[in-house]
Amino acid sequence: MNNKTNNNTQLSTRYTPVIGLEIHVELTTKSKMFCGCSSEHFGAVPNTHTCPVCLGLPGALPVPNKQAIDDCLKMGMSLGCDINRFSYFERKNYFYPDLPKAFQLSQYAHPFNVKGELEIEVSGKKKTVRITRAHMEEDTGKIIHRKIDGKNVSLIDFNRSGVPLVEIVTEPDIESGEEARIFLTKLRQIIRYLGVSDADMEKGHMRLEPNISVRMPGEEGLPSYKVEVKNINSFKFVEKAINFEVKRHIEMLGRGETPVQETRGWDENRGVTFSQRVKEEAHDYRYFPEPDIPPIRIDEARIKNIKKELPELPDLTKRRLESEYGLSHYQSEILTREKETADFFEDVMHETKEHDVEGKEVANEIINSKIDVSSALPAAVIKRIVENKKTVKVDEEKLNEVVRKAIEDNPQAIQDYKSGKENAIMFLVGVVMREMKVRLDAKTVIDKLKEQAENA
Repeated sequence: MNNKTNNNTQLSTRYTPVIGLEIHVELTTKSKMFCGCSSEHFGAVPNTHTCPVCLGLPGALPVPNKQAIDDCLKMGMSLGCDINRFSYFERKNYFYPDLPKAFQLSQYAHPFNVKGELEIEVSGKKKTVRITRAHMEEDTGKIIHRKIDGKNVSLIDFNRSGVPLVEIVTEPDIESGEEARIFLTKLRQIIRYLGVSDADMEKGHMRLEPNISVRMPGEEGLPSYKVEVKNINSFKFVEKAINFEVKRHIEMLGRGETPVQETRGWDENRGVTFSQRVKEEAHDYRYFPEPDIPPIRIDEARIKNIKKELPELPDLTKRRLESEYGLSHYQSEILTREKETADFFEDVMHETKEHDVEGKEVANEIINSKIDVSSALPAAVIKRIVENKKTVKVDEEKLNEVVRKAIEDNPQAIQDYKSGKENAIMFLVGVVMREMKVRLDAKTVIDKLKEQAENA
């Protein structure tokens, strides 16, 4: 490492990244947030799921979607939030072509959920990220940029306008792109366990906006600026965008410059961010209560009913699988990434009472065989495990002799294997199995073949 690189590394370690996240999650309710239009907008013919309410036509009155509010409260409860018993919707005023009313119905002063937290694990260490709020709002329309008759045009599809959206805002507790990726992965896992959203990144069900700044050496409190990167649809890109911005900020601060407080976009092809507009402050939106929707009071009975509907969340499921079925931490981690997989594992275990099958064996079969749990049958999994256990122990000397002969008789397969074609070894496995005329453990045969092939 040259002196210049070493100096840059030392300079970087003196700064502390300060990162907060804004996450927008589309809910999978049948209808939109304030009208009866279908919320299934993805892939639909443009502007076919619309009405006077979601198009912002004069005189149209909004009616809140109760299921969407309940789903928002579920998310808040799962993140350990306090529930505001008194809440209301507000108009967030700004003009943009995809906002037909020139304001968005959202929450600011009294959101449904406040002061939560989510614990993550980074490099073997636990870290708590505080949740500022998880509030309810409506989604905007979608701008589509096209070239028609040789001209660049912008088209607007209002099918998405008014779809229920929960915005989750964290405190600036995150200190790296890696931490952000781990946090977002766990958050999406919880959302999917709740069943309130598919959180499909490719369909825009979950959109991510990191707020990034860097604290200078000796500086206390929050930096005097922050940069927001808008509408990222990939955890990997969030990590890359944060890393890019942190490096850019450190370089600017090192020159005595302060980064401009602005909104930036992410160019995934070039791997860089780019300036979009100067960042607005909350007062620029001129929030005020929505006059057409009365305040909403959440009573204790409603909270109790929603809590009854909450499923077991992934961290608890993970610990229980390890305790009840003797799974390793790795196995429980893989199985609980999706609720359907964890449920399928337990369905299989419920049918193992008449078979000598252990939890670890079932877990390995599901993980290693990459089973499609949406169509697989528990009985078929058990049958395969039982069949695989019916291996016969054979004389070690005889096995070695059969392996040696298979290698001698098939020099081309050995040559292919040595040239990097791993599948060639499986051909020899078949040769050995046929010669032995008994069912053997495939891994044992593979190990023998590889051992002797190296010396052939």
